[in-house]
Amino acid sequence: MEIGVTLIVHNKIGILHRITGIISKLGGNIIYTQQFIREEGTGLIYMEIENIEDGDILLNTLRRVEGVLEVEIHSTLKKIFGKRIIIIGGGAQVSQVALGAIIEADRHNIRGERISVDTIPIVGEENIANAVLSVEKLPRVGLLVLAGSLMGGKITQAIRRLKERTGIYVISLKMFGSVPKVVDLVVTDPVQAGVIAVMTVAETAKFDINKVRGKVI
Repeated sequence: MEIGVTLIVHNKIGILHRITGIISKLGGNIIYTQQFIREEGTGLIYMEIENIEDGDILLNTLRRVEGVLEVEIHSTLKKIFGKRIIIIGGGAQVSQVALGAIIEADRHNIRGERISVDTIPIVGEENIANAVLSVEKLPRVGLLVLAGSLMGGKITQAIRRLKERTGIYVISLKMFGSVPKVVDLVVTDPVQAGVIAVMTVAETAKFDINKVRGKVI
């Protein structure tokens, strides 16, 4: 079983080392972590941990660590927010893809799925290429949609690298440039692209992108 743990701590050297040491001694394996500095000299640490047999022991032990102010055990972000659809590209196209994705995600989430939609309207070959490469570093990503009128060059290279290094599916709108040649599926209508993106990752859908891979619809 996987659990989520959120800690509010003093921003001091060694605090993360002490926390991870306790988790290790209790047999826990940290599968995801994120930390950042908050106001007034405090920081927030979020972890997803597996193999913890007794959450109460972990909770009480962490509360006794010097520098730990608050500890909470809860569901993981994967369980709360589920799989992520990432939409990158021009503002008008992104908004229409998001419209279709959100409507379709709502339909599946009502039936017990957890699918979230993230967007970033952005322009420029360099900016979009960097955003595509950064998708690999984001947790819970199931599919990337590229929404625009013209994409190629460094963006195409970034897609190739992303697909080589991950199992993330990539859909693009029908557009000029070389991007449509390297994605899994090209969709003409942006709203339909959002719908198909969600159907691809949803466990309650019967759509299989592998059966239409390389096509333009």
